[in-house]
Amino acid sequence: MSKLVTIIGGSGFVGRYIARRLAKEGWRVRVAVRRPNEALFVRPYGVPGQVEPVACNIRDDASVRAVIRGADAVVNCVGVLNGVGANTFDAVQAQGAGRVARIAADMGVGQLVQISAIGADALSDSAYARTKGEGEAAVLAAFPTAVILRPSIIFGTEDQFFNRFAAMTRMGPILPVVGANTRFQPVYVDDVAQAAVAAVNGGAAPGVYELGGPEVDTFRGLMGRMLKVIQRRRAVVNMPFFVARIMGFGFDMLQAVTLGLIENKMITRDQVRNLARDNVVSPTARGFADLGITPTAMEAVLPEYLWRYRPSGQYAAIKDSAKNLKKV
Repeated sequence: MSKLVTIIGGSGFVGRYIARRLAKEGWRVRVAVRRPNEALFVRPYGVPGQVEPVACNIRDDASVRAVIRGADAVVNCVGVLNGVGANTFDAVQAQGAGRVARIAADMGVGQLVQISAIGADALSDSAYARTKGEGEAAVLAAFPTAVILRPSIIFGTEDQFFNRFAAMTRMGPILPVVGANTRFQPVYVDDVAQAAVAAVNGGAAPGVYELGGPEVDTFRGLMGRMLKVIQRRRAVVNMPFFVARIMGFGFDMLQAVTLGLIENKMITRDQVRNLARDNVVSPTARGFADLGITPTAMEAVLPEYLWRYRPSGQYAAIKDSAKNLKKV
């Protein structure tokens, strides 16, 4: 019988790519999510019955134990960018990660992979970075042979980075950003999935790996690359941090007074803190090279999904070709 892997958060941006790769390698894949009915799209990743979404609440021991039971490997992809309701940073990224690791160890799971993030630091003033760091510590304490992957900002067809800012270019001639000079090392989502699969298959030594693409650029520089791909001219305007903090406070308060009914999807104070720090691979960290993986350049992927933000959309290439026709 083929081996079974449980991917907690397996229908999310990164999780779905991991699920697809493992299914192709013959693994039975249990996709553990809060709302299984919204994750039915993962089933075609394999033959009938090979990939199945199941209900899981990472905040509950019994729920996590149920989805891990019988698994040979576990991958935890769960994370939040904005704590809403019971799904706070602490509950999900710190306590939740520790719970998965503790239960996986108790149930004799062979391999555990934790998806974290560059900048994870238990001493950080950012709740996101702090709880990522606390989660890593809890994972290693309960499951010392775990593999922890720390990607930089992740791009790909379903990303919430390039897609978000490309959509904003439709609203006017100005593209505002916070932390225009902050450096990033964007990494392709399927490269992160490949690293996770290598770890699941036992091809990675235990410990922490930082994952970044082949290019490092500032936030402003990344927006310039995106604008070139979508064939739009926009003024990239840097928003001062003090202004961003005021805006974040306002949106956070609106979320708080409405008890999360109006979720802050603009910018939070915690996100402003993170945008003030570079998000690149440390020179001494293990990374893709140690896993035998060559990361993919942005230029090879961005045009494949950002074309829809071009003024002419799918017809942009045809119009460009038509301009080269000689007039008769």
